[in-house]
Amino acid sequence: MKKVIPVIIAIVLIIVIAAAGVGAKLLEKYSYSKERADLTEYFGVMGAGDVPVILQDERIEEHARLWDGVCYFDLATVHKYFNDRFYEDKKEGLLLYALPDKIVRTEIGTSTLTRGGEEETREYVISRYEGDMLYIAADYVKEYANFSYELFTAPNRMQVYTEWNERQTAVIAKDTQVRYQGGIKSDILTDVQKGDEVIVLEEMENWTKIKTRDAIMGYVENKRLEGHKTQTPVPVTDYVEPVYEANTRDYKINMAWHGIGGVDGNETLDAMLGGTKGINVISPTWFTLVGNQGDFSSFATKTYVDKAHERGIEVWALVGNVESKDVDMYEVLAGTTNRTHLIDGLINTALEYKLDGLNIDFENISLDAGEPFIEFIRELSIPCREHGIVLSVDNYVPMDHTDHYNRAEQGLVADYVVIMGYDEHYGGSKEAGSVASIDFVEKGIANTVEQVPAEKIINGIPFYTRIWETAGTNVSSQAVGMEKAQEYITQHGITTRWDEETCQNYGEYQSESGFCQVWLEDAESIRVKLNIMQKYGIAGVAEWKLGYEVDSIWDVIEEYMNQ
Repeated sequence: MKKVIPVIIAIVLIIVIAAAGVGAKLLEKYSYSKERADLTEYFGVMGAGDVPVILQDERIEEHARLWDGVCYFDLATVHKYFNDRFYEDKKEGLLLYALPDKIVRTEIGTSTLTRGGEEETREYVISRYEGDMLYIAADYVKEYANFSYELFTAPNRMQVYTEWNERQTAVIAKDTQVRYQGGIKSDILTDVQKGDEVIVLEEMENWTKIKTRDAIMGYVENKRLEGHKTQTPVPVTDYVEPVYEANTRDYKINMAWHGIGGVDGNETLDAMLGGTKGINVISPTWFTLVGNQGDFSSFATKTYVDKAHERGIEVWALVGNVESKDVDMYEVLAGTTNRTHLIDGLINTALEYKLDGLNIDFENISLDAGEPFIEFIRELSIPCREHGIVLSVDNYVPMDHTDHYNRAEQGLVADYVVIMGYDEHYGGSKEAGSVASIDFVEKGIANTVEQVPAEKIINGIPFYTRIWETAGTNVSSQAVGMEKAQEYITQHGITTRWDEETCQNYGEYQSESGFCQVWLEDAESIRVKLNIMQKYGIAGVAEWKLGYEVDSIWDVIEEYMNQ
């Protein structure tokens, strides 16, 4: 018996130890982790003053900044999420905001602003730089956008709402923890108490993703939630989008561009209009940018305007940069002093000559000059609106590389957006082709209608044709008017045929020097283009340019005008 007892004791000890081990493993498996996540790391806080942003229910890559208890967004974030009308003048240290009737202006780094000349003060620095990055106070942005925000600390984070859709909520049924992932072994993000209301983001079998009142998103067990219901938050509606009154006409526009070339070119007005029909707007190429300070040359004469008015034709003088030599459009438009000088000069000239409108034809705008360009259009629209001067803006057919022209904003602040519906294939093209095939024209109109109201769109059509010659890898062309194109066809005995793909009469022949091709702009091709324009219900037509057409083309255009 004495020998048995030690054996029994040993066996019991083994069982106890084994049971303890199993119990420990079971305890480890089924007990709740007490490890806590590092919230600074969880939110991605990058140093003092950095404020991660939760937009709606997602943590976005953009962060805010905190200075002196005031939250700031960088300008790119403001443009992306709230309002893209804020303009930074890096040259002169200004932050501008163009309203329909005035400009709100503040010097960066100050608490004061001027609104149409009246000074106002805020209780915070409105905008400030960190390095070369401009930040704008969230409260100032709220004056021009509807959103709400709340700042939380330890660590810093910011909850922002720009939408107020229905959402599901629930109440915590028992004190518990919010965990990083769904599972009892996941790290704890925060504690929640019985009675706390949370937003339900996603329900799963045993766990629910929720967001706490202080913007921590994680998981709680389903059994810890009760009182599920649907809520509709009260939206922020303090900001009311201003109305940009348009100075449009209640009839179709038929605008012909008149290439002047010099003061003497004004004397050709009567001859140019001689065989035309239905023109109600003429745009003489009068003003050309000179230098980088906002100056421009002028061929304007009062006699020209008077003659046009006597015929019942409005004058929307063209302001161009195509002929500008050594002009840097960024330098002209980016700085407020130069931009204002240009605007003041144009308005004073328009009033002096009693112009009915201005036609802005700034081409080859670089990407860096895109924002200054649209700010110029915004600011120019203010005195144009005040004085009843029609503001129209010429644009290429919409393509990805011209998005920086911001047609949507043009369509809001300007009176007319003009599509230059030609130069599909141009002088420098590497292959021969149509100047304006029907697909090219229709895509231009259709894409613009997506961004600009149809009643503000004018489509430009070409009165010219390109005669192409291809010799090996060398491709060259010359632009000629309709009459010259027909003479070329006759002279070279070319037989043309209707091309359904381009909706143009096409001809070709092999010369001694190369393969020659021509896609004609004539009455037939123009009629198809006008039918497309009628289909989209746009505001009218423009023609480039007077003197390139044959008289019979005006009968086709007159039919369109009378539809």
